[in-house]
Amino acid sequence: MNMQSQAGNFSQRLLSMDALRGFDMFWIIGGHWIFAGLCAISKNPVTVAVSTQLKHVRWEGFHFWDLIMPLFLFIVGAAMPFSFSKRLERGDSKKNIYIHISKRVVMLFFLGIVAQGNLLKFDLSELHIYSNTLQAIAAGYLIASVIMLNVKIKWQIGITAGMLLLFWALMSWIPVPGYGRSVLTPKGNLAIYLDKLLLGPFQDGTNYSWILSSLTFASTVMLGVMAGLLLRSKKSQWAKVAWLSGAGSGCLLVGWIWGFVFPIIKHLWTSSFVLFSGGVCLLLLALFYMVIDVKGWQKWAFGFKVIGLNAILVYMATRLFDFRLIGDVFVGGLLRWIGPWENFVRGLAGFAVIWLILFWMYRKRTFIKI
Repeated sequence: MNMQSQAGNFSQRLLSMDALRGFDMFWIIGGHWIFAGLCAISKNPVTVAVSTQLKHVRWEGFHFWDLIMPLFLFIVGAAMPFSFSKRLERGDSKKNIYIHISKRVVMLFFLGIVAQGNLLKFDLSELHIYSNTLQAIAAGYLIASVIMLNVKIKWQIGITAGMLLLFWALMSWIPVPGYGRSVLTPKGNLAIYLDKLLLGPFQDGTNYSWILSSLTFASTVMLGVMAGLLLRSKKSQWAKVAWLSGAGSGCLLVGWIWGFVFPIIKHLWTSSFVLFSGGVCLLLLALFYMVIDVKGWQKWAFGFKVIGLNAILVYMATRLFDFRLIGDVFVGGLLRWIGPWENFVRGLAGFAVIWLILFWMYRKRTFIKI
């Protein structure tokens, strides 16, 4: 883990990338509390619809809340062409880059175990080796790194498509003992079967899949890599917006159509889910890039930027501590007077505490990186 306390190349970063990362983290560290609190104030068709979008679908389908994790992986991929090219330009060998990749993967896996909250129990029965967003990022990042460093863009596209097709073929054609083939129920699918078989007592007991889904985690990261390569290209800014928008629309359409045959299921990270969620990610990146970096409308994004520059830190902090408890110090006296506004005010106060800490770090130019 590296603490950067100097500005360095800070001014050369694409603000849209930092803002989009911050937008994603906003929902994890406080946005969900705030909007769920607003929806709880009054029950009407609008608040019910918004509240529904703030929950994961039970199995098949897609809600806004199902976008948060793939957007995290996508942005990791989008940053890779910038970070890798910087290392290559300063003379780092591939060996040194692979050492950096290995250290980052190990750290992400370890932080994922910490984020589960069971590490200090020293109870192996409650230790889950692979069951966290950070570990999904680690697996996707590792596979995507090997692809990106060794083949040209055409092959990167081909390999990404191949991983999606391979995952679909394996899930569709290999029979699961006791269930048969092409079964995509929470208990009867191949991905969950392999997790239970290979992880044994360390499997997390949920219906989220991890080991086989590493193929599709990597595919989501690779969509980000290709977006990052486009942003680093010599195309004009408006051409980049057009390409991102076109690719996003295409992925959405193909993912939606494929979903009729191979359903969109976040728990399994199905190929159709990769394309559908990736389409939304590409469109969001196109929007943020156009508004912030092309049009130059940057002030509105400052709050997201502050979050995005310390994303891993704040993710871990909110996994380990509920900042609403600190917020209660400031608003606790109001809660008994405000009735249905209680959850909204608590959420807003908790988020304000987190953001002010991040703002202080931003002012000190202190950014925690892995």
